[in-house]
Amino acid sequence: MDRLRRSAVLAELADRLQGNGSWCGETHIQKAAFLLQEALCVPLGFRFILYRRGPFSFDLRDELTAMRADGLLRVRPREQPYGPSLDATERSRALRQRLPKTIEGVQPQVSFVGERMGVRSASELERLSTAYYVMHQDLPQADLDERVRRVTRLKPHVGAEQARAALLEVDRMKTDAERKGLRFVI
Repeated sequence: MDRLRRSAVLAELADRLQGNGSWCGETHIQKAAFLLQEALCVPLGFRFILYRRGPFSFDLRDELTAMRADGLLRVRPREQPYGPSLDATERSRALRQRLPKTIEGVQPQVSFVGERMGVRSASELERLSTAYYVMHQDLPQADLDERVRRVTRLKPHVGAEQARAALLEVDRMKTDAERKGLRFVI
């Protein structure tokens, strides 16, 4: 996917997250883009690593900065306890209108991620995205107990019950996505 199309998809993702109650800070976009790319197979082309608060892409961080410089996203200061939000601009809406096939091609996946991730806190997003990371990239053949142990080793501040709940939620997301006719890869 070229840069313009990727920017259009990311702007659409930001709008969908906000439309579903998300604070829509960088953490929210990072975790949602990770699931969009890795689980729902939208070819954004970012490289994610497991970092402090779960899967993170330095390339995506650079892309979000470039989108701000291009006037496609704007930073909206917010009250504490969280950082600023990233809002899609009118310029990004114009870009999306010029690329209707791109947006239509990813709309079901973007809508699914927006619905499932929009209302979650940053800590919930960290647990879910880390759970998916463990299931998909780290221990794809492991059973639930082994995955719980791995999540809690990677994230010592996440308790076993929280890890188990996140792993089970990823399984539910897969089932729900497949019911909607979406491919969800674990």
